[in-house]
Amino acid sequence: MARWDEVEAEAPELAALARRFLDAHVHKTIATLRKDGSPRISGIECTFAEGDLWIGSMPRAVKALDLRRDGRYALHSGSDDPPGWEGDAKVAGVAEEVHDERRRLVLGDGPTHADAHAFRLDVRELVVVRLNDARDALVIESWHEGRGVERLERK
Repeated sequence: MARWDEVEAEAPELAALARRFLDAHVHKTIATLRKDGSPRISGIECTFAEGDLWIGSMPRAVKALDLRRDGRYALHSGSDDPPGWEGDAKVAGVAEEVHDERRRLVLGDGPTHADAHAFRLDVRELVVVRLNDARDALVIESWHEGRGVERLERK
């Protein structure tokens, strides 16, 4: 699994575009897996720090418990409504809960965060969906671990 900075090194233009879409909205959506394997969608915020993508969670939130049990996730940037829509980004991979001093990167240093969860997100897939310059076709650009960057244009 790749760290965010490894994705940036392998696919710098795609990673920059994805980060622009991820940074465009404070709130994102994350999908996790429930005990029975069905999906759960939750609101989340993320941050980029020290070459990684991070999320935090309130103590014992169901999304955090999901990730502790099965770290697989899918994160969506959120998107604007048409006609202003420029695109959106999706990241998928495996979350790793962090218990050391790196927790401060996403949780801060305050005592209220003592029981909160901090997860570093490894990346297996990065996808950006947007319109082409003529705005008459979808452009789907993706990076997959071990495969590199692919581009598809659909009318």
